[in-house]
Amino acid sequence: MDITQTHSWRELEALAGQMQHTHLRELFANDPRRAERYSLELPSFLLDYSKNLIDDEVFVNLLQLAREADVERWRDRLFTGVPINRTEGRPVLHTALRGSGVADLSCEGQSVAVAVATELERLKGFVNLLHNGALTGCTGLPISDVVNLGVGGSHLGPQMVIEALRGYRQGGVNVHFVSNVDGAQLADTLAGLNPETTLFVVSSKTFSTTETLTNARSALRWLDPLADRDELLRRHFAAVTASPARAQEFGIEADRVFRFWDWVGGRFSVWSAIGLPVAIAIGFEGFRALLDGAAEMDRHFQQAPLEQNAPLLMGLLSVWYCTFMGYPAHAVLPYDQALHMLPAYLQQAEMESNGKSTTRSGEEAAYATGPLIWGQLGINGQHAFYQYLHQSPAVVPADFIGSVAAGHGLPGHHEILMANMLAQSQALMNGVSNDEVVAELQERGLDEAEVSALAPFKVHRGNRPSNTILIKKLNPHALGALIALYEHKIFVQGVILQIYSFDQWGVELGKGLAAALQPKLECGDLREEDASTARLIEYYRRVKAGTAAAETTG
Repeated sequence: MDITQTHSWRELEALAGQMQHTHLRELFANDPRRAERYSLELPSFLLDYSKNLIDDEVFVNLLQLAREADVERWRDRLFTGVPINRTEGRPVLHTALRGSGVADLSCEGQSVAVAVATELERLKGFVNLLHNGALTGCTGLPISDVVNLGVGGSHLGPQMVIEALRGYRQGGVNVHFVSNVDGAQLADTLAGLNPETTLFVVSSKTFSTTETLTNARSALRWLDPLADRDELLRRHFAAVTASPARAQEFGIEADRVFRFWDWVGGRFSVWSAIGLPVAIAIGFEGFRALLDGAAEMDRHFQQAPLEQNAPLLMGLLSVWYCTFMGYPAHAVLPYDQALHMLPAYLQQAEMESNGKSTTRSGEEAAYATGPLIWGQLGINGQHAFYQYLHQSPAVVPADFIGSVAAGHGLPGHHEILMANMLAQSQALMNGVSNDEVVAELQERGLDEAEVSALAPFKVHRGNRPSNTILIKKLNPHALGALIALYEHKIFVQGVILQIYSFDQWGVELGKGLAAALQPKLECGDLREEDASTARLIEYYRRVKAGTAAAETTG
C-alpha cells in the first residue's frame, strides 16, 4: 500500500493548507477546554500538546492515518519479535531488555527472557563487586575509576543517563567516557587518573569499531608499566559486545565479557549490558528502576487507545509538521540541567533511525521523512538561538521538557527556571501583534514617527507550535519512561512514513570510505580519488611532512 493514496493522507494535505492560515490564539479562543482535551497525564509526567496547530478535524485524520498505516499491527510485531528490520533480516527487541513483550519469546533458539535475565544477573554481580572494593588492579588496589570506550549508541545513551541522574550516584567509583578517536579526548581523560586503579570497559557491538579499538589499544599502552599484556587485560579491562568471541580474542577474560544481542540496535541499547556504566554510577537497583520506567511506557504504548497514546500522538505530530506542514526541523529544549545531553541523544536516536529516503517498497519517498533534530538547555538557548525561533520566517516546532521537583536545594532558582520555560512556550504560541506593539510603544511615550519606525522590528508572529512535558521528578523511573516515549515516537514515525527505522546504511558508507582513505594519508596513488579529496590529502601530506622536517632540524 502506498500511504500517500489513502483517504486520510489526502485529507491531511488539504487541511495543512488551511491550517497555515489559522493561529493558535484562535484555536484556544474557540475552545476553552482545549488544554484539558489535548493533554495526557501519565504516571511520571504530563504531556501538554495543546499548543499544536491541530483542530479536531486534523486530530481525527491523524488518528485515521495511523490506522491506515497499520500502526497497531506493526506495534504488535515489534513486541512479539517479528523481523520488522527487513533490510537486515532481524527482529527489533530492545523492549525485551526491560521485560516487555511476550514472556516466552525465543530468538535463534534461545529464550529471550532467560538470556536477558542471566546477563542482568551477571551485571549485578560485577557492579556489587566493584562497589564493595573487591575488584582490584594489578597492584592490588581497588578500582576507583571506570573509563567507557565506545562510540555512538555505545556511549551516548549511558553518558546521557548518568548525567541526567547525577543526584542518584552510588558508590565511590567514578565513570568517564571516551568516544572520539581524536587522541586529545583520551589523553585528557587519562591525565587525571591512576593506572593502578583504572578499569576500561570496551563497548562495541561488533568489537571491530575502529575508533573504539584504537582507543582500547592506546589505553593498554598507557597501562604498560604495571604488568604484562595478559595480566593488564585480565585485571583492567571488561567488554560489552554482541561478538563475545572477538572480545576474548582481543584478550579480555570471558567472565568480564558482557553480552547483548544482534537484535538490539546500538542507539536503543542503553537497556542492555551497554548500560553497565549506568549501573556502576547509580547502582544496579537504580538501573533496574530505569528499566521499569521504560517498561511502564511500553505497556502504555501497547494498551492505551490511539487518541490517548502519548508516543503515537507525538509521532503523528512530527509527521504532521515535517511531512504535511513543511517544517523540516524540530527543537528539543530541556529546562533541567540534568538533561543537558538529551538533545544530542535524541538527535542520534531519531535522525539515525528516520533519516531515510527509501520506502519499504524500495521506492524513493515522494515526501519529507524525519526532521532535523537539534537543541540545547532552554536557558542557554534563550540567549543563543531563541531569536531564530521567535522571529525567523522558518517555523520550528519544539518540545519543552521540565521537572516539577528541583534537582537541588537552592531556593528561588527553580521557580525562575520554570517561569522561563512556560513563558517561552507561551510567547512562541501567542507572539505579539502589531497593534499590541504599537500600544506598548505609545504607552512608553514614543511619538508617532518613532512608533512607526520601531514597531515592525518588535512584532512576533507567534503561532509556533510546541509540546510541553512536565516531569513530576526526574528519577531513574521517570527517565526510563521519557526515553521510551521518544523511542516509540520514532517507531510510529517510521511506520507511518513506510521506512525502515532500524538500519543505518548511511553510517556504514562513511566507515567503509574512511578505512580505504586512511592509508592514503601516509602514501599511495590518489588518481582514483575525486579532485577535491586528492587535493586535501596532498595538502595534509605536505604540511605534515613540513612540520616533521621542521621539528627534526629544530
